[in-house]
Amino acid sequence: MSGSKDRGERGPGGLAGPGSGPVWGMAAWAAGILALLVGLPLAARRGFEDLLATHWNASGEPDGAHRLWAVVLVPVAIWIVVVTSAVFWRAARRWRGTVLVSCGVLLAGEQVSIVRANLSHADWHDADPVTGGAVVTVVVAGAAGLVGVLVNGRRASTASRGQGPRMVIPAGERRVWLASTENPWLYLLSAVTGVGALATLLIGLGDPSEPRWLLMTPFLFASISLLAFSSVRVRVTERGMDVAFGPLGWPVRRWKAADIEWARAENRSPAQVGGWGYRLSGLGTTVMLRSGACLVIRAKGKDFAVSVDDAERGAALLNSLAGAHVEQP
Repeated sequence: MSGSKDRGERGPGGLAGPGSGPVWGMAAWAAGILALLVGLPLAARRGFEDLLATHWNASGEPDGAHRLWAVVLVPVAIWIVVVTSAVFWRAARRWRGTVLVSCGVLLAGEQVSIVRANLSHADWHDADPVTGGAVVTVVVAGAAGLVGVLVNGRRASTASRGQGPRMVIPAGERRVWLASTENPWLYLLSAVTGVGALATLLIGLGDPSEPRWLLMTPFLFASISLLAFSSVRVRVTERGMDVAFGPLGWPVRRWKAADIEWARAENRSPAQVGGWGYRLSGLGTTVMLRSGACLVIRAKGKDFAVSVDDAERGAALLNSLAGAHVEQP
């Protein structure tokens, strides 16, 4: 009885309750990496002086050093920040295991390489090269991250098609749902950066030899990007969903109704997805123009969300259309 109860419990920040294997596994991993970062250099401190080589040039020769306390505390501080962010940042929840494993391997490998290179050397200038250990560490950390991405991708594709509330569509009738959202602050920022690009161009006209385009190009790119993602229009028809960006309605992203697995309304904030505009996070892709209700869909195993009003009605229509494609013989 207790086993089935434990599997269903969830704690703050999306963590499973006591007795959950994955959570205890991640906790043990975090504690083990922390113990290695602290214990290894302290246990081997008799094998080197207080100053340790911590940086090597391209030729493999040490060209930088830190004292033992810094070698211990700097990676420990980084690890604490990584673990805290992975646990409490909701946007990173989906990638928690991937982040902890890959970053843990990277920090532990770096610590082992530094300690091993400085062992039996009284002067840090005589430390051994770390090229081999660094390459192995980066490859293992990258492989761990890749495995995590593949596992998360497979997990995201297991949803039931047409899941969620539906809209009743009488036989012979069609339904269309339209919604739009604007962010005036993004319009303003687009205008300001556009003025900056124009001012840079005008200043450069008096001296053609100056490479003003190096300064104008970032301003122009920022202005166009901000304008493109300052507004959005969403349309749901029997063919699927279209999301048009910017005042010109371009570019446009389209999803066929047959490709949509489910849709739902969900409240999200810029803090959860990393800011405003077109954002990529652990929650998938989000077009964030204001806090509040978002229309969230899953298509081909990937999540997409857009902040628009009346998202519940749009989600119900999409679920009905997606379900109709499944029920057709």
